[in-house]
Amino acid sequence: MDYAELSAAFLAEPSAGRPAPRVPTGAARSLRDAAEPLATIGFWGKPAYAAMEALGLEFLTGYVWGRAAPMGEPTPPVVVAAFGVFEPGLVTSLYEQARGLASRADVLAARERGAVQSLHEVLGDVPTGEVETAVAQLRRATDVAVADVAGRPLVAGLASLDWPEDPWGQLWHALNVLREYRGDTHQAANVAAGLTGLQMNLVTEYWVGWEPTAYAGTRGWAPEAMAAADADLVSRGWVADGALTPQGQAERDRIEAQTDAAMDLVLAPIGDDVPALTEQLDTWSAQIVAAGAAPSDPYKRISG
Repeated sequence: MDYAELSAAFLAEPSAGRPAPRVPTGAARSLRDAAEPLATIGFWGKPAYAAMEALGLEFLTGYVWGRAAPMGEPTPPVVVAAFGVFEPGLVTSLYEQARGLASRADVLAARERGAVQSLHEVLGDVPTGEVETAVAQLRRATDVAVADVAGRPLVAGLASLDWPEDPWGQLWHALNVLREYRGDTHQAANVAAGLTGLQMNLVTEYWVGWEPTAYAGTRGWAPEAMAAADADLVSRGWVADGALTPQGQAERDRIEAQTDAAMDLVLAPIGDDVPALTEQLDTWSAQIVAAGAAPSDPYKRISG
C-alpha cells in the first residue's frame, strides 16, 4: 500500500449526511479525541510514511512493527495479545515480514523522525513556547502513567524509551504514552467483560454507530468470523435486531466508564489545566486533519 492508496483508503472525506458518532463527552474522553490526530501522525503523515518506506516497509508493516518495537522484539503471539482487536494471522504475518526487513533500532528511529517531521510540516508556525507548555502539562500525567505499568504492555514499552529532544517529538511521545495507557486499560476492561478481540470491535461498532462490520473488517477479520462473533453476542443478550440491547448498551457504557475512570486518575495532576490543554490539542489536531495528515472521518478517529 503506497501513500496514495493509504490516503484513498483511510484519509478520504466521510460520506455526506452521516450522523455524528455517538460517544460521551467527559474530560478524559474529550482529551483523548482532541489528541488522537497528534498521537497518530506517526502513522498517517507523509514524512512518517516516507521514513518507514526508506526501510522497505509500507503502511501496514510499518504500523505493526512501529507500534510493537517499543516493547522490544517480542514473539508474534505477544504482539497479537497486545494489539488485541486485530486478526491474529494478519498481525503475525505483518510482524514477521516487517522484522525481516528492518531492525528494531532503525524502526524506532524512523518512527520518531517521521512523526517529528510530519508535525513540523503541518504545525511549524506554532511558537515553541506553546508546545513546551503543553508538554510540561502532559508530563504530569505521563509520570503517573509509567509509575505502574502492570497489565499495560504497550505503555511499558514506551516507558523504556528515551524522550525525544525536539519539543514536537516530546508532545508526540507524551500523547502516545497516554493513548496506549488508555488502550491497554480499555482492552483489559473489555476482556474482563468477557469479550474477544473481535467482539470488542463489533460492540464498539454498535456503540459508536458504525455500519455493521465496517470497523471490524478493517482489522482483518473474515466475514464468517464476524458473523459467528456477532451470533454469540446475540445469544448472550448484548445484541438484538442489529443493535445493542439495553444490557449490551449498559455493559459497553460500563467499559467506557471504567476506562475513563483510569484516565481521570492519570490526568488528575494536570488539574485545572485540562480544559485549556484539551482546547489547544484540539486546535492543533484540526490543522492536522485539514492538512490530510489524519483521517477526516470522525468515526475513524474516535473508535477504540
